Amino acid sequence: MTQSFDETNGATLEPLSVESIRSLWSKTYNPNGKPDWSHIFPYYHEDIVFQDSIQRIEGIDEFTKMCNRLTDRCEQLNMEIQSIVMEANIVFFQWKMEMSFKKFPMTPMFGCTKLTIGEDNRIIEQRDYFDLWGDIFNGIPWFHRRYRKFLHNKFG
Repeated sequence: MTQSFDETNGATLEPLSVESIRSLWSKTYNPNGKPDWSHIFPYYHEDIVFQDSIQRIEGIDEFTKMCNRLTDRCEQLNMEIQSIVMEANIVFFQWKMEMSFKKFPMTPMFGCTKLTIGEDNRIIEQRDYFDLWGDIFNGIPWFHRRYRKFLHNKFG
C-alpha cells in the first residue's frame, strides 16, 4: 500500500498496520473523559461508508457528524482493543467499549470492527458488529434474564 497525504496539515500518513491502528485507537478513547477522533479522521477516505446495526453513513462529513453526536451524548467513553488481525487490506478487531450517559452508570458493549483500506491507505469502509440491546439489557438486573429467556424461547 502507498502512503497517503493528509490535506489538513500537509503531512504524509504512514500506511496503516496492526500496530498503528492499536496506537491510533488508544489515543481516541481515554478513561478520563470524552473521545477525540480528530487525529484519525485523516485516515478515513472522503467517500467512507460506515455501517453498524443502527445506521449507514456515507461520506466523511456525515461520518464526522456521527462521531461528534456520540461524543456529545456520552459523559465518558472507553475502548479496549482485545484482538486485532490484518490480511492484505482488511482489518478485523474485537473490542470492549464502555459508555457512560447522563444519569446512567458505565455500560459495557462488546463488538467487532471490519475496516477496508483503499488503495490510498485510507479507510474506505467500516462495518461495526455488536449486540446493542443485549449488552445494554445485561446492565439492567431485573430485565436481563427476561430478555435472554425471550431470545432463547423465540430463536433457540
